[in-house]
Amino acid sequence: MIKVNFKTIVFALSLSLVALFYTSCKSKKPVVQPKEEPAEVVEPAKPVEPVKEVDTDGDGIPDSKDECPEVKGEASNNGCPKEEMKVYDYKNIQFEFNSSVLKTSSYAVLEKIAQQIKNSGNGRFLLNGHSSAEGTEQRNMALSVDRANAVKAYLVNNGIASSRLITKGFGESQPIADNTTEAGRILNRRVEIAPEK
Repeated sequence: MIKVNFKTIVFALSLSLVALFYTSCKSKKPVVQPKEEPAEVVEPAKPVEPVKEVDTDGDGIPDSKDECPEVKGEASNNGCPKEEMKVYDYKNIQFEFNSSVLKTSSYAVLEKIAQQIKNSGNGRFLLNGHSSAEGTEQRNMALSVDRANAVKAYLVNNGIASSRLITKGFGESQPIADNTTEAGRILNRRVEIAPEK
């Protein structure tokens, strides 16, 4: 039989308790939780208000698109007011006797008329040819049409679209002066221009 020494058992138990106590009391490293960064607060985007363009004349067309920014106009005329084509005194749109060739004195007036037509939007214009009472009625009718076409050709050469010009001849039927005098007949050899209605 094995003799167990009481002191040895107590000593072994003491060692075991010390070891147990030592391991259980050993300092433990604290568990470090990762720091949470505070969530970034994102504010909702504010709607961008459109930049209001300047409209000096108050016609609803911004100055950047308005060719006449200081005068009320119409969008169809690039912000400029439409010029009314008035019934002008076209005594300067004259032709020689029995001819559809423009007199050179008519060129300056036709250039002004071409500019007015360009500034008047997209409207169409009537070119009404007339003649004096000399010659036959058929000849005068043909001559009045040729005169209207001569004015049309001049205006087209000055940048007016052909589709905007309507020619018509009236012959000797609408005189503006007395056909019994040469001064009156000169005035009757003419072309009148008016906006189409």
